[in-house]
Amino acid sequence: MTLGQNHTTVTRFILLGLTDQAAGRHLLFGIFLLIYAVTLVGNLGMMDLIRTSSTLHTPMYFLLSVLSFLDICNSSVFTPRLLISFLTTDQSISFAGCVVQMAFMILHGTGECLLLAFMAYDRFVAICHPLLYHTIMSKRLCIQLAVVTYAAGVFVSALQTGNAFILPYCGPNIIDHFFCDIPPVLQLACSDTTVANIILLFLSALVTVPTVSAILVSYTYILVTICRMKSLEAQRKAFSTCASHLIALSLFYGSVFFVYVQPNPESASAYNKTLSVFYTIVIPMLNPLVYSLRNKDVKAAWHYSILICSAMLSRQSYPCSPVAGQNQAKLLDRGEQSGDSKPKMSQGSNTRKGG
Repeated sequence: MTLGQNHTTVTRFILLGLTDQAAGRHLLFGIFLLIYAVTLVGNLGMMDLIRTSSTLHTPMYFLLSVLSFLDICNSSVFTPRLLISFLTTDQSISFAGCVVQMAFMILHGTGECLLLAFMAYDRFVAICHPLLYHTIMSKRLCIQLAVVTYAAGVFVSALQTGNAFILPYCGPNIIDHFFCDIPPVLQLACSDTTVANIILLFLSALVTVPTVSAILVSYTYILVTICRMKSLEAQRKAFSTCASHLIALSLFYGSVFFVYVQPNPESASAYNKTLSVFYTIVIPMLNPLVYSLRNKDVKAAWHYSILICSAMLSRQSYPCSPVAGQNQAKLLDRGEQSGDSKPKMSQGSNTRKGG
């Protein structure tokens, strides 16, 4: 802290982290390193699978690839800093570092709220207006939704971060958390935070109320449409397309709700830390698993890619990546066609036409 005219100015904050027990730090380091590795592999794999698999070139999977990118960014805001804290005794973070961490946290948190609402709208159009699905959810609209996701995130992040750090910080600098969250940071301000808390509540409501309302309205119409379907098979198929998204919604909004919607958040610090770990670090790892295990199209694309790679490995000696299966399938087809005679190609094409 540096000396001002009548008070000191905080230049570094101390993050107390998840635990103060040195015995469990190495175990926690291993656990969170594994979670982070699975998060990166799962989400990068999902993005590459959607990019390379032609069957997944639909609006729903485009939005899912944006969600995977958000999850990678969101996890990277918290996990590397947390991993370092397990290996060092210095738990401090610079004032500027705290500002940056909070800004990116709000950016990606806001973006995920909006994106989950856009994905609910996508399911609404797919189930309630199936004939107009590709007309409404055009490629241009999907790109616009992705741009709006990040533009709104940047806007809200600038307002929220500015609202928090425009206050003077001149006394205590210990944050009872593992990252620079808004409520514990505001508690350290050495001036009245009533206006700042009102602005925080207003901006939070500005994001959550419209997005949650859009999700509820979309799924109300979806539920009514499914109930009107006469075929049980059609009902089951329609509901299965929403199951993964509903699980992702429950995980994200459930944990956020229990962290921030409490009468006295300061009284449950350890409880809040645990839930914060869940929605900042664990959920980004779970999302690709949820969409893979509950989605037939994604599982089929994974199986196809693995089969293609296995076929390539049996013919050639160089290693193969499962997520590159689509590109290797094209090379395999070209190799087979160049090795066949012209009459066989003609016969094969006629056979395919007849089939």
